[in-house]
Amino acid sequence: MANLSAQESDIPYHTIPDYPEEYTAGTVAARVVDGLGFRFYWATEGLRPEDLQFSPSEESRSVQLTIDHIYGMTLMLSSVVNQSPREMEEKLSFEAKRVKVLRTLFEISNALKEMKAEDLENLVLKRGDQEIPFWNMINGPIADCLWHCGQIVSYRRLSGNPFNSNVSLFNGKVIEE
Repeated sequence: MANLSAQESDIPYHTIPDYPEEYTAGTVAARVVDGLGFRFYWATEGLRPEDLQFSPSEESRSVQLTIDHIYGMTLMLSSVVNQSPREMEEKLSFEAKRVKVLRTLFEISNALKEMKAEDLENLVLKRGDQEIPFWNMINGPIADCLWHCGQIVSYRRLSGNPFNSNVSLFNGKVIEE
């Protein structure tokens, strides 16, 4: 994490963490969350106020509203993985919300890394009298958040603030010039 301030180095996902030594249900799920964290970090790094307000049409969410949506889905995922409710904090600044999302994803990943397949089978989202399995968290909020990270990258390009070309999504690192 060269060239980062002390405050920035406390924010996870500047680089993707090293991969686990073994493949388990928990480590694979955690790696997907780590990929999301890395993408969210770089999709939102350096956003300007005008980028946050940008929307390509009146029918589309702005970047800020998209980040709010990701924040809500991250809290839902945390509630399922930790089997305890997480409340959305109102009136957070963009930067505070960004850090909250990244730290929550890191926490989720660490919890998943410790889980066995049977632990994942017991994770459910409770909605009324329905119990929705963890499988739906993968194709639901996790995949949706990945989708929205791409949307943020597209919108920031449209508003004149392109994605950092030194970020390697394949390697999970920043290519130093």
